[in-house]
Amino acid sequence: MKYHSIDSQLFVKNRKKFMSHMRPKSLAVFNSNDIYPISADSTMPFEQHRDIFYLSGADQEETILVLFPEASEKKHREVLFVRETNEHIAVWEGAKLTKAQATKVSGIETIYWLSDFERIFFDIMTEADTVYFNTNEHYRQAVETQTREDRFIQKCKQDFPAHTWAKSNPILQEIRGLKEPEEIALMQQACDITEKGFRRILEFTKPGVWEFEMEAEYLHEFVRNRSKGFAYTPIIASGNNANVLHYIENNQQVKNGDLILMDVAAEYANYSSDMTRTIPANGKFTERQRSIYDAVLRVKQEATKMLVSGTLWAEYHKEVGKIMTSELLGLGLLDKVDVQNEDKNKPAYKKYFMHGTSHHIGLDTHDYGALKTPMKANMVFTVEPGIYIPEEGMGIRLEDNVVIQETREPFNLMRNIPLEADEIETLMNA
Repeated sequence: MKYHSIDSQLFVKNRKKFMSHMRPKSLAVFNSNDIYPISADSTMPFEQHRDIFYLSGADQEETILVLFPEASEKKHREVLFVRETNEHIAVWEGAKLTKAQATKVSGIETIYWLSDFERIFFDIMTEADTVYFNTNEHYRQAVETQTREDRFIQKCKQDFPAHTWAKSNPILQEIRGLKEPEEIALMQQACDITEKGFRRILEFTKPGVWEFEMEAEYLHEFVRNRSKGFAYTPIIASGNNANVLHYIENNQQVKNGDLILMDVAAEYANYSSDMTRTIPANGKFTERQRSIYDAVLRVKQEATKMLVSGTLWAEYHKEVGKIMTSELLGLGLLDKVDVQNEDKNKPAYKKYFMHGTSHHIGLDTHDYGALKTPMKANMVFTVEPGIYIPEEGMGIRLEDNVVIQETREPFNLMRNIPLEADEIETLMNA
C-alpha cells in the first residue's frame, strides 16, 4: 500500500462498536471484494470492501472476518482468514500478509489461512443461533454484479438452514457515520492531498489546455503524495460541459472565457475527499460569472452554518432550497411568479440547482450514515450547492467537506483550499 500504516487500535475500536450491537449468540461475517475481470487475462485494480477494511484494516483480496462475541473459545471471538502466500505468489504478485502481519494490521490475535475457513466456520456455527450478513443497503446502490459476499450468503443459507439471519447494514450505517479521530485525520490527509492538486492546477490552467491534461496534473500530484489516485471518477468540465452533472469524458479543449467546473479529489488509505471548484480558464471572472459564483458561495456559506448537531437532513435541504431561491431571484434567473406558481414537489429553484446539497463522506464518497435521525457530532458531510445555466454555457458548483461539531459551526477539512474568487484570480495570475 502507498499509505502509511494505520494504528490497529482504530479497527479494535470499530469492532467493539459493531459487536456491542449484536444479538445474543450471534456471529457476523465480512468478505473482501473480488478482483473483477475486464477480459482475457486483464483485471481491474483491486479495491477492498470498505466494511471489512473498517473492521479489520485488512487491505487484501480473499480475506474473511468473523466476529463472534460469545464464542466458547476466546480465540474465536475475533477471527481473520487470509490467503496463504508462497514463493510463487510472492514472485508473480508480491508478498501477501503473513499471520503476524495480519495481526499487526488488524489487532486480531487469531489468524487462519483461508483454506481453513470451512472447517473453523462449521465448528463455531454450531454454537451460534444467528448470522449477520453484510448486504448492501446504501440508499444510492444499484449493484448488478454478484459479489463475493453474495456468494457466501447463498452458500451459508444452504449449508445452515436452521440458523436465523440478521443484517449488518443497519449497525454499519449507524457506527460508520460517526467518525473516530483517527478517521478524521485520514480524511484530512486526503483533503490536504487534494489541496496540492488544486494549487497545481491553478498554475497550469490557461486557454487551450485540454480537460484530460488537467486530469493528468491532478493524478500526478495525488499519486506522488501517497494516494492511489482519484476518490471517484473525476469531472473536469469546461464551458457548457459543466451542465452535465456527471460529465466524465474530460476530452474537450478549454476555451478562452470558459469556466471550468472540477469535481475531483484524492483518496488516502481508502478514505475519500470530495472537492468541487470552478475557475476561469483565463484567470479572470467576467462580471456575470463573478455574480453567479458569489451567489453559489453565499449559499454554501449559509448551508454550512446549518450543519450542526441536531439538524435533520431533509429539513436542512428544504432550508437550503429557500436560500438558493433568494439568490436566483437576485440573479434574475427566477421571478416572483415562478416561485408563487411552483410545484411544491419540484420547487422553482430546481431548474438551476437540481441535486442535493450534502451527503455523508468517509470510506465511501457517498458514505454510510444515518439520514432520518438528527445529525450528530463527528459525522462528516459535503456541502456542494451549484447553479447551472445551459443557456449561458456555464455551470458553477463549490464543495467542501466538513465535520459536524456539538455546539459550534462545523470544522472545514478543506479550509486551506482556495475558494474566494479574488484568491483564485490572484493565484492564477501570479
